[in-house]
Amino acid sequence: MRSARGRDRFWIRIPCAAVVLGAALFVPGAPASAAAPPVVDMGVLAEAQALSGKPAPMVTTEKQHYCAEPALEGAAPKDAPLAQRVLNLPSAWQFSRGAGQKVAVIDTGVARHPRLNVEAGGDYVSDTDGTEDCDGHGTLVAGIIAAHPSPDDAFVGVAPEAQILTIRQFSEAYKAKDQSGSAPAGSISSSGYGTTLTMAAAVVRAVDMGATVINISEAACATAGSDTADGALGAAVKYAYERNVVVVAAAGNVDSSTGCNQNEESGWDDVQTVATPAYFSPYVLSVGSVDIDGSPSSITLYGPWVGAAAVGRNVVSLDSKPGGTGLVNRVIGQNGAQAINGTSFAAPFVAGLAALVRAKYPELTAQQVMDRITRTAHAPGQGRDDRIGAGLIDPLAALTAHIPATPLSEGADEPRAFPEPGVAAGPDPLPRLIAAIGSVVCLAALAIGLAVSIPYRRRRSDDELPDLDS
Repeated sequence: MRSARGRDRFWIRIPCAAVVLGAALFVPGAPASAAAPPVVDMGVLAEAQALSGKPAPMVTTEKQHYCAEPALEGAAPKDAPLAQRVLNLPSAWQFSRGAGQKVAVIDTGVARHPRLNVEAGGDYVSDTDGTEDCDGHGTLVAGIIAAHPSPDDAFVGVAPEAQILTIRQFSEAYKAKDQSGSAPAGSISSSGYGTTLTMAAAVVRAVDMGATVINISEAACATAGSDTADGALGAAVKYAYERNVVVVAAAGNVDSSTGCNQNEESGWDDVQTVATPAYFSPYVLSVGSVDIDGSPSSITLYGPWVGAAAVGRNVVSLDSKPGGTGLVNRVIGQNGAQAINGTSFAAPFVAGLAALVRAKYPELTAQQVMDRITRTAHAPGQGRDDRIGAGLIDPLAALTAHIPATPLSEGADEPRAFPEPGVAAGPDPLPRLIAAIGSVVCLAALAIGLAVSIPYRRRRSDDELPDLDS
């Protein structure tokens, strides 16, 4: 398995090496086998459940890099950042601000920040409570979801009254101590620490701690048809779905150096690369990215699992440095200051919207919440596609639109026999029949009358007096 963060992995300070999932080595450009929608085996959930109660690294870990250095280039924005502005959030907030919702951020940790309401959920990477974010990734995600407004700038989270539950399960800054050889089975990255099993345990833990929405802005790529070694993760997201928790996941980013090769836009038949947990789409709402102009981002890993999209370019969010109180829009790494881009940062806009919908419609199931988001999204073409799913989300519509119990298009693609053409009904024949009968009766009466009168006409002719004047 390889990390699918691609271009949003701004915190990496060393070149990314090959990453192993199970026993398969994924080589960029290798031919793909046939792919199919995943099948979930709930029998493998037990291992994740065993780890969920006591979050801790599965082996001894150590920090191997300095932490990321988030920065703000320019002044704090006085106008809402474009990624936020296109969603028309002030209109949506008239109906919901996410109150009462707990959104779990399963990521690199979320730093405590004065503009976040954070609950510590644990750490599978080190010995913290999950509120350390050495990578500067999870805090950015959390800020997009639920940052409180401030008089000093125009940035605010999608659901500013929601609570964040932080569970750290991955970090590029940590590595298993004394690790030699290839990364262990299920590793998300060869240069960091975290596996699909710890991600599965984090999902189960989030559900058991009362999360109503889960955001996973992490993805790992595998060649289609290979052993993805993510059975426990599939079972975990289904566990969440069956307990009425909405799971939102980044679709993944294109990066050939990590094995995340772009897919064709033609459904499952031509899938070369699968991204997990995004491709567990029956139980996960997977999110792609659109650019500032609204067009599908080339960085999104296309796939039939993509459900909706949000802006994932030039993102602004919260500072993850210890004691940080401000905003950031760049992260300084080995290649200098880089903008914050990627499906990792499109997904939290959708997770925030899920929190708004759940607060407004608490009676809806997880599936109904996902349906309301996708059925009110705006696609640039006709229907959904593998780049952006149903299209750019629309918070106001998702909170106010009347949604039929089933989509109007449901069943439209099912073959049906064409009905036989019916015979058009003519005019009522009774008036015409009556008129015809009446005419015949009249003609018959006239004929009878004429026949009866003939003898009398002849008699009158015979009774005439002779002409006496001749």
